Amino acid sequence: MRAGGGQGLAVVVMAAGQGTRMRSRLPKVLHEAAGETLVGHVLAAVAPLGPERVVVIVRHGAERVRAALAGAPLVCVDQGPRDGTGAAVAAARSELEGTFDTLLVLNGDAPLLRPESLARLLEVQRAGGAGMSILTYEVDDPSGLGRVRRDATGAVEAIVEERDATADERRIREVNPGTYAFDARVWSLLGRVGDDNAAGEYYLTDVVAEYRAAALGVRAVLGDDETRLLVGVNDRAQLARAEALLRERTRARWLAEGVTMHAPDTTSIDAGVRLARDVVLEDGVLLRGACEVGEGARIGAYAVLRDCTVAPGAQVAPHTVATGKRVE
Repeated sequence: MRAGGGQGLAVVVMAAGQGTRMRSRLPKVLHEAAGETLVGHVLAAVAPLGPERVVVIVRHGAERVRAALAGAPLVCVDQGPRDGTGAAVAAARSELEGTFDTLLVLNGDAPLLRPESLARLLEVQRAGGAGMSILTYEVDDPSGLGRVRRDATGAVEAIVEERDATADERRIREVNPGTYAFDARVWSLLGRVGDDNAAGEYYLTDVVAEYRAAALGVRAVLGDDETRLLVGVNDRAQLARAEALLRERTRARWLAEGVTMHAPDTTSIDAGVRLARDVVLEDGVLLRGACEVGEGARIGAYAVLRDCTVAPGAQVAPHTVATGKRVE
C-alpha cells in the first residue's frame, strides 16, 4: 500500500450527460465514430495506463450504457439527482475512496484523447508538488468551453465556465477539455464545492479553488494531440468531425506499419481492424468491425468487408461485399 492509503491509479469516466444537441434517443456516449462508441474510444485510451479501478458514471440512458459496457472490467455508477461534473465524480466516492493514489477523470465524449497525453498528465501529477493537474489545450475558437485562468506567475488560478466568464476571460484561448488528475484528497475538497453559479450545478472545476486554498497546488499540462481540434462531441457536426479525424489517424498508423493504400483518402478502416505488413488496399476499400488481414494480402478496389479474416497472401476481388467470412 502506498502513501495516502491508495493502490495506484483509479479512473472515472463521466458518461451521464443527455446530449440533447445530438437530437437522438441514443445516449450521446454510445454514438459511434470510426467503428467504436465515443466512450469506447475513451476507455481504449485509458487501458494502456493500467488502471486498477475504472468507474463509469451514468444517468441518462443508464441501462443502455450499462448494457453496452457489459463484460468490460469496470463498474457503472448512477450519478444520482444532483447535477454537474462535481456531482458525477462525487458519485464514485463509495466505489473508490481509499483505493488509489491518483484519480484520473475524463469525459466520455472525448474520442480523440491519446494514451500518450494521459500518460504525460499522470507523470506531472505523480512528480509531486501539486494536488491536482489538468490537461489543457490552446484552440482557435474557445466558444462554449471552460477557460483556464492563470495568475501573474503562470500558475492555474481557476477554470471558468463560459456562462460564468467575464468578457476578458472569454478571450482566453487555453481551454479545459475535462481531463484531470487528482490526489486522494479530492474527496474531502470536493465536499466543499457548492452550486452557486449560473447553471446551479456542482462544477468539478470549482475544486481548483479548494486545492489552492489548501496550498496543495494545481498544475496544467498543455496537450498537443488532435483533441485541440475537437475537445468533445456535442452534436452531429462534431461527431462527423471526430469520425474524419479518427479515420485519418487510423490510416496514418497503418501506413507507418507497412500497409500500402492506393488512395488513402478513399480508404476507411475501423478502429478494431488489424492489418499485417505488406497488405495492399486498393481504391475505396472499406474495412469494418474486427477484420483481420494477413501479411501480403491484397484487397481489391471498393471491397467492403465486415468482421472478416483474410489469410496471408490472399486476394479479395474488387467490389466484394462480405460479413464474417474467411478468405483463403
